[in-house]
Amino acid sequence: MTKKCALLIIDMINDFQFPNGEKLAEFTKEIVPPILQLKEHFYEKEWPVIYVNDHYQLWKADIALITDHATNDVSAPIIQEMKPGHKDYFLIKPKHSAFYGTALHTLLHELDVTSVVNTGVAGNICVFFTANDAYMREFDIYIPKNAIASEEEKFNEYALEMMETVLKADVRPSDEFIQLLS
Repeated sequence: MTKKCALLIIDMINDFQFPNGEKLAEFTKEIVPPILQLKEHFYEKEWPVIYVNDHYQLWKADIALITDHATNDVSAPIIQEMKPGHKDYFLIKPKHSAFYGTALHTLLHELDVTSVVNTGVAGNICVFFTANDAYMREFDIYIPKNAIASEEEKFNEYALEMMETVLKADVRPSDEFIQLLS
């Protein structure tokens, strides 16, 4: 692969305080290891890792503030492993897509990125809408199927099918995608 990629980590700093939130948190725990493995490979390639997250009505792109606000008994184990580091970019988003109302498109352009790898939650909402907007902006799209989670497995499967067939996303598992990077 010769194109420069960015790893998008969507809504992983999450309080899970909504209907079916605890169920989503259980599925989310399963995607933490593949996302962290991808993140490590992106560091090795010196490619950008970009967190795009809900702002929780705080409206500040302050990692510590949002992390503190979102941390509770359900979310703490996930946030502890997934919180952004000093190498990572961090943007807040007002709606479902990581592109809508954010500087993401401009940042990707400035970083000479031509491909995005979408990971995070919820696969059938924020990951899906972000993939749609990436497609409309003519980015190559990768959605490692073991690196997104939704409230129901069937929602995740349907979103993956739509992203693969309609948005032309590559949905191979993260370990196969990492082999592509090598």
